[in-house]
Amino acid sequence: MAPEEKPRDDGLDSRQLPTGSARDSRHGSKPIAGRLSEIPPSVRKYPIPFFAISGLVAGFVLSYGFGYHNTAGLLWLAVLVLGGAPIVARTAYGLAKGKFNADVVAMLAILAAIITGESFAGIVIVLMQSGGEALEDYATSRASSSLNELIARAPRKALRKTASGVVEIRVEEVNVGDILLVRQGDIVAVDGVVVSGEGELDEAALTGEPVPALKSPGSTLVSGSITLSGAFEMRATKISKESEYERIVQMVREAQKRKPQIQRIADRYAVYFTPITLAMSALGFLLTHNVDTILAVLVVATPCPLIIATPIAIISGINRAAKESIVVKSGASIEQVGTAKVVAFDKTGTLTIGQPVIDSIKPANAYEEEHLLYLAGCAEQMSSHAVAKSIVAAASSRFGKLEVPSRFMESPGRGITAEVEGKTVSIGAYSYVEGTFSSPPTGEEKQRLVSAGHGSLSSYIAIDGNIAGIIFFKDRLRPGVDRMVGRLKDLGVLHIVMLTGDNSENANIIAAAAGIKDVQSNLLPSQKVDFIKELGRRHGTTLMVGDGINDAPALASATIGIAMGAHGSGISSESADMVILVDDVTLVTEAIVISRRMMRVAKQSITVGLGLSVALMVIAAFGYIQPAIGAIMQEVIDASVILNALRAR
Repeated sequence: MAPEEKPRDDGLDSRQLPTGSARDSRHGSKPIAGRLSEIPPSVRKYPIPFFAISGLVAGFVLSYGFGYHNTAGLLWLAVLVLGGAPIVARTAYGLAKGKFNADVVAMLAILAAIITGESFAGIVIVLMQSGGEALEDYATSRASSSLNELIARAPRKALRKTASGVVEIRVEEVNVGDILLVRQGDIVAVDGVVVSGEGELDEAALTGEPVPALKSPGSTLVSGSITLSGAFEMRATKISKESEYERIVQMVREAQKRKPQIQRIADRYAVYFTPITLAMSALGFLLTHNVDTILAVLVVATPCPLIIATPIAIISGINRAAKESIVVKSGASIEQVGTAKVVAFDKTGTLTIGQPVIDSIKPANAYEEEHLLYLAGCAEQMSSHAVAKSIVAAASSRFGKLEVPSRFMESPGRGITAEVEGKTVSIGAYSYVEGTFSSPPTGEEKQRLVSAGHGSLSSYIAIDGNIAGIIFFKDRLRPGVDRMVGRLKDLGVLHIVMLTGDNSENANIIAAAAGIKDVQSNLLPSQKVDFIKELGRRHGTTLMVGDGINDAPALASATIGIAMGAHGSGISSESADMVILVDDVTLVTEAIVISRRMMRVAKQSITVGLGLSVALMVIAAFGYIQPAIGAIMQEVIDASVILNALRAR
């Protein structure tokens, strides 16, 4: 609403202003734009249904309240022409483009009503057609484009190192070979390699792995990663438009363009119903030689069950899904998810919790596992690293209150050192704790220690300058995933696959626990897209479930993408067709069940509604039904269709 005008100080009373001014007493002080804004949004967005209802009510009042039958007839004719014109024009344009759907019969019925003067029957058709479209539009409204968020997050600037100093440039100006400075909090502008310094980077949004990665000279860098700590110099190996983040943006954009328009169930039925209707209209005219018979047939044949049943069932299905914490962005997606024959899952954050937990502790030099966990838990309390949080959580659960450490020091991404119980405790990578050893091991002993933690996520513990043990971590499978996989198979899903950027060893462990036999590991985002496309070619409808930015292209490429929205990337949620709002991936099966029930109800409504319409068409073809009576009878059918479709809830 427009803001109120400030009081005038020009000495004029507002009542003295000319009629029609901004101070017109008929409208107060509100400008026209302000008054229009008071119209309910639903009326502004869907004016035709409200126009048709208002016209019908006004006509009844004039005709039966005041006896102005002719005036009511003229009003209804005006409402029919003005309300029906957009529907007729749009449907005719679609026919010219080769689009043959359920709207064709409604268009012909509106035209016949105008020609024969059966305005009341025509307005009912306009109301049912436009009202059904409004319902369907509501049910299939989509969320905003994921590209906006992807582009907003993309790196914009880079710090180029030159002979005269450091210069800020646009990311598009970076050339291969440029030396760039990356500081704490910066987003890596382009793909490259570290040449000096080191830093801890958050790559979770791109790789799906939750533990920050320590980058040192020689380490590869992926554009879009966020520097959590440290600073380093890097050499650009790709320009901006060829770097990984820009490739993800392009893949999402191309996937959305290629995604086919799913044919509405109503249009599939219309292919058969519309020719039958036209044939019955012609037969009725041949039998009665009366143009009204054509309109009567068209009125009772108006495909309101097609127009209304599916949107009502879809809205009911969407509401049912919402109660299960599943946000459905389109009617097409709730239709299609129940037909999925292949389901692909990301691993980290989707099938797994996405946070490392302690798998085992391997003591050394006579230390006990319990004591090591206690000392490590106390020492790590002041660190915010994901691994530190896991150690503290395990120790707190086991021992309750932990001693607060003293003389705490942290080397970001490498490890920590603190004093606990009078002992100096160091925890971190082997290269970090080795520097605290009073007598560093060499030769075979060093090789044995390094090999012990190789190929897994682990932290070494040193106490008072001696190796004390190794803590091994793992990602944990979400509860109920194995049962979900079994239920998917019971529901007729033919192929279940895990697509992950993690290494094959970790991926195979999780897949075995979940009961998934097909595992594709070490995948880049583009390779996930390739697998989704191939699965689509082999099986048809594909369902992809993921949570990170790296999953966004695959989610957009699949027939239906489902994002884990509780802790996942907002970009993956934007790219997906559905979003699970809670940390429960097993709701994927619930989405399929809701879809299948919804489609059963919609098909029942359509079948019964069209069956009754065909029966009435036969009667109307012999001239036994007048158009106005046919419109009322069709409304009875519509009411039964709506009541049945609501069962999808």
